[in-house]
Amino acid sequence: MSDPSHVNALIAGAGPIGLACAISARRRGIDHLVVDAGAIVNSIVRYPVGMTFFTTPERLEIGGHPFTCGGAKATREEALKYYRGVVRAEQLRVRTYTRLVGVERQDGRVACRLATAFGSDTVTCDRLIIATGYFEHANLLGVPGETLPHVSHWFDEAHLTSGRDVVIVGGKNSAVEAALQCYRAGAGVTLVYRGEALKPSVKFWLKPDLDNRIAAGEIAARFGSEVVAITERHVTIRDGHGTVEHVPAARVYALTGYHPDFDLLAAAGVSCDAPTGRPVLDPATLQSNVPGVYLAGSVGAGRNISEVFIENGRFDGERIFGDASSRAQAERRYGESPRPVGE
Repeated sequence: MSDPSHVNALIAGAGPIGLACAISARRRGIDHLVVDAGAIVNSIVRYPVGMTFFTTPERLEIGGHPFTCGGAKATREEALKYYRGVVRAEQLRVRTYTRLVGVERQDGRVACRLATAFGSDTVTCDRLIIATGYFEHANLLGVPGETLPHVSHWFDEAHLTSGRDVVIVGGKNSAVEAALQCYRAGAGVTLVYRGEALKPSVKFWLKPDLDNRIAAGEIAARFGSEVVAITERHVTIRDGHGTVEHVPAARVYALTGYHPDFDLLAAAGVSCDAPTGRPVLDPATLQSNVPGVYLAGSVGAGRNISEVFIENGRFDGERIFGDASSRAQAERRYGESPRPVGE
């Protein structure tokens, strides 16, 4: 009789890459379980309502399942429907709202401690694949007031800001897009960025739009400035000359980037390079320095999260579960996949 508390492969993360890993396992007859702290593809759930992907739908496909959409690019809602459908078609075992919180080796197996709404649980496995991505862990500003209810590190919907004063912190694509959308929804927008200019990676059609809005006085910009405090009504910023300004804000979006769950990796015993946060990995199999623990997707890139996207990380399951031929094919497809520009 099989042990109900043991699986051959436990995959932490039900994002597109984690689901692709589950498909690779299932098609080889490997007993699997996918767990996620949120919903299926929870990172996409966090995307702004109505968002359109930068990449084309075929680059988002997993398991060879065609991704059809109404336009040239897929929307957030179409992606959610697609990945739900893949889970159903592949009959993947997924436990949502179940967080991996602890990892240790026990008698040649990997013991995984899980936290659920009903308490804790422990599942052992022969192979643990950590595919938790980075979008759940924001780079914090580290200033007073950052945890106030009107402050968010994720942009949701511009409509909610109509008629309100909004401060957006950041200088990459997400911050620029949020600033433009909030302005067009009728918000009074101030963009605060510590750099003297926008990141060169900002999409080529966004930068001139923002530049024109700033030049016209329609969006206020504070470059070379940093946030030093947030209150219920204002954001306090300081520029490079030490000048302090209190900017009215009923809503604050601190879009300053994200990082992998380094605490989880440390708890699992995975060694990481201190400056870059890059874990020790076998490049062929993606096994970490801990036997039986593998890293899939952007969690294996440390702080260089822009190296791995759905487009190339979706082949990691073939590296982990495949033979030499499968790994070689995955490496070729990984190399052929374009890296999106920007975040």
